Amino acid sequence: MEFKNRHLLSLKDFTKEEILKIIETSIKEKYKIEDILKGKTIGLLFQKPSTRTRISFEVAVNQLGGRSVYMNWSELQLSRKESLKDTAKVLSRYLNALVARLFKHSELLEIAEYSTIPVINGLTDLYHPCQILGDLQTIIEKKGDLKKQKIVFIGDGNNVSNSLLIASSILGLNTKLICPKGYEPPESVLNIIKNNERISNAKITITNNLSEVEDATVIYTDVWVSMGQEEETTKRIRDFAEYKVTEKLVKKAAPDYIFMHCLPRTAYEVDDEVFYGQHSVVWDQAENRLHVQKAILRLLV
Repeated sequence: MEFKNRHLLSLKDFTKEEILKIIETSIKEKYKIEDILKGKTIGLLFQKPSTRTRISFEVAVNQLGGRSVYMNWSELQLSRKESLKDTAKVLSRYLNALVARLFKHSELLEIAEYSTIPVINGLTDLYHPCQILGDLQTIIEKKGDLKKQKIVFIGDGNNVSNSLLIASSILGLNTKLICPKGYEPPESVLNIIKNNERISNAKITITNNLSEVEDATVIYTDVWVSMGQEEETTKRIRDFAEYKVTEKLVKKAAPDYIFMHCLPRTAYEVDDEVFYGQHSVVWDQAENRLHVQKAILRLLV
């Protein structure tokens, strides 16, 4: 497996063995602090606000002995229409890697095309690979063998669920997406999943039926209104009303299920009793973002 100097734009570009290697590295080196990035600088180019992605990457770089430079899109010449191509070429001369958190995945692809340094997807409208790598680590730590789990994501076909379904299709997992009609993943993601399923024998289900929660060992949800969708708030809250994760709903799950949420959380998608309850692992899940990002930096940079 060769990781050095590769981009991490989507998990679809990685094999089963490579995905597991990143997670295994994160678990093995979880609390290790070392100077392997000494003398190196990692750029953080953010177009979207962030708590966990920004802070976890800054701390990760620091714990590995490097330095990070935070760049707000609006404060760069990008805000005055300097091209992504020119920006990528310039940043490649200054930095050793670039973490980019953008609205459009197409813009991330353009930056990566002209970068001579590793580009890491810190979130786009289509994918959130770092989140899912940390989430899979959390499931392994809390539940053991991934293949013995029934993972149920309740929400829409957003960047988090897209990455979860793609990773599950590569790893051969039993993963369900329960969403209202009209909120399924885009066709491009569905095609990737179908192609992977033929090889891995994964069991990927996309349904509107909440009965799929039965016997779930992992229940995962996310906000109903993602950044950039604020104008759809009223419609989404109405369309998702019956998909709220409640105490009544989770009683259908396995007795030892775990509850996950990538944060930030609102009161719409999950009850306090579930979010703060004994089955919730959301804080361990958030912490693992730090550890898996250290593993990504170790391997790619």
